[in-house]
Amino acid sequence: MDTLSYRTISANAQTVVKDWVIVDAQSAVLGRFASQVAMIIRGKHKASYTPHVDCGDNVIVINADKIRLTGKKMNEKEIISYTGYPGGQRFITPKKMLIKVPTRLVERAIRLMLPKNRLGRKLFTNLYVYAGSEHPHQAQQPKKIELKWK
Repeated sequence: MDTLSYRTISANAQTVVKDWVIVDAQSAVLGRFASQVAMIIRGKHKASYTPHVDCGDNVIVINADKIRLTGKKMNEKEIISYTGYPGGQRFITPKKMLIKVPTRLVERAIRLMLPKNRLGRKLFTNLYVYAGSEHPHQAQQPKKIELKWK
C-alpha cells in the first residue's frame, strides 16, 4: 500500500520560534487594531499554532497615545473598574484615560481579547506598549509590520 503519511505536529516550549514585531498604532481604530495584535501575540498567524502553548511573537506597540475610537465613544463610553472595596466602583472615559495613562487603553483592549486563564496572563507579558515612537527594544531587532485595518 502506497500512501502518504502526514503527522500533526504540535509545538511546545522548546520548538517555538518567537520573533519581535513592532506595530504603529497611529490613527488606528482601537478595536480592530487590538484584535490583530492579540492574534499576533497568540500566534494564530503561524502555521505551527498550538492552542495550549505560548507560540506567538513579542509585540511592541508604539504611538499608543494616537489611537482613535469611532463615533462618540471617546467621550461617551464608560470604562468601569473596581477597587475591591465597598463603593469602589470607578468610571472613566477613554479621553480621560488617554490623558492620565496613555498606554492603558491599548493594553486593556488587547488583554481583554486574550484568553482568560493562566495562558492569557502569560501571553500578556509578551506585549510592550509605549506612548511615543521611541522604545528600548532596539537590541532585539524587531521587524516592523503593517496591519490590514488602519
